[in-house]
Amino acid sequence: MALRDQEGFLLAILTVGDVWEPDWRQEAVAVYGTDDPSAHPSVRFLLAQAGRWYVGGTLEGLSLPMHFDFQDLRLAPYEMHRRFTQNGWRQVIGFQSEQHLHCAHKEMISRAAREAGASILLHPAVGVRYHGDLDQYAFVRTCQAFVKQFPRNMINLGLLPLYQRKAGPREALLQALVRRNYGCTHFLVAEDHADPFSEAGTPFYPKKQAQELVACHEQESGIKMIPLREMVYVEERAEYLPVDEVAEGMSVRSISSQELRRRLEHGVEIPAWFSFPDVVEELRRAHPPRSKQGFTVFFTGLSGAGKSTVAKVLLARFLEMRDRPVTLLDGDIVRRNLSSELSFSKEHRELNVRRIGFVASEITKNGGIAICAPIAPYPDAREHNRQLITQYGGFVEVYMNTPLEVCEQRDRKGLYAKARAGLVKGVTGIDDPYIPPNNPEISINTAEMSPLEAAQVILLYLEEQGYLR
Repeated sequence: MALRDQEGFLLAILTVGDVWEPDWRQEAVAVYGTDDPSAHPSVRFLLAQAGRWYVGGTLEGLSLPMHFDFQDLRLAPYEMHRRFTQNGWRQVIGFQSEQHLHCAHKEMISRAAREAGASILLHPAVGVRYHGDLDQYAFVRTCQAFVKQFPRNMINLGLLPLYQRKAGPREALLQALVRRNYGCTHFLVAEDHADPFSEAGTPFYPKKQAQELVACHEQESGIKMIPLREMVYVEERAEYLPVDEVAEGMSVRSISSQELRRRLEHGVEIPAWFSFPDVVEELRRAHPPRSKQGFTVFFTGLSGAGKSTVAKVLLARFLEMRDRPVTLLDGDIVRRNLSSELSFSKEHRELNVRRIGFVASEITKNGGIAICAPIAPYPDAREHNRQLITQYGGFVEVYMNTPLEVCEQRDRKGLYAKARAGLVKGVTGIDDPYIPPNNPEISINTAEMSPLEAAQVILLYLEEQGYLR
């Protein structure tokens, strides 16, 4: 079997030895510790998207996957071995990172390296990013800035194309084996290593279980586990200390990831004790203030609710400001130019709304304003668009909750009259459902306010949230 990349480039040949139908639930319990898809994101992926059949056998590699970014950092294991030898490094401690690193991380890594008498391989995982993560280029640039804070010839940066399963202890052991292949003699393991919910404060796996499992297999794996000790900034000492060395009454300061994001979005100062200026500079490029970000205003509501009219008012206001490029993606315009082959079935309506979301995400990603005005009757497509667009900027959902009877009275397209007469089928609000959003940012009834007033409500909200100045 030929294994190719998305462009058809041949990477390897698999000589098939086994073909079998897996028991996904048994696999989920064995790997993740649960078969409940609501309890673990990787279990949800496994049960919903994994292939029906598994194919195994011997693999013959022909070519490495092609990467055009940061090629000098993408070293194969044998190349990393050679670099360690050239530097005279006999003891190397590996550290995997998925997020940007700050002063506390430098203290944690440096202390562990000193105790082990080892140099450092900073080995961030790249290739698959998750919702809320920095884009890969910004992430790698923050790593490059972070490495500059160490003495020369003490740390090396390399990129690892590794899919993260968030499997806790088992994934920690897998990562340790990978680092052994790259030439590391030690591996840093956190108490909540590879936990899917550690940032939320309620870890899925028992604390220290990952450290215990990696330590238990040190002889077999050939790599020594080093516990990553959490460090905190003590104000009166003006230095970082391990958590277990902080005395009662000491003033400990910290900034959560949510607070850091807020400070970046609102242009608030980030203190020098928390992060390094070069790292902060890269983060500010990736997270400009909201007044510099792109954003999407996503209208949803029945036909005749006033979506297109208010969207046109909003378009004119944004064009008057000349602040960012603006694009109006009206439902009818998109149907005519992007989705002319689609019907009005539920599946095609969902696809149409997702197409609008994709275009809006590209506009938002590039610092523009997207105004979307489809009916968008179903919550799944709306939530898909929210998740997609908020990776790049703001998303403001505007629910036009004008009553159906008012929409029927307007009926500029004659749709409702034809639906009531039985001449057309699948009209939203008549014989096809409209499911209102649960928590829209703004709700507007155009039976109670004019289009100009409605647009002003939206503009005031955008100003309050920092998107407009």
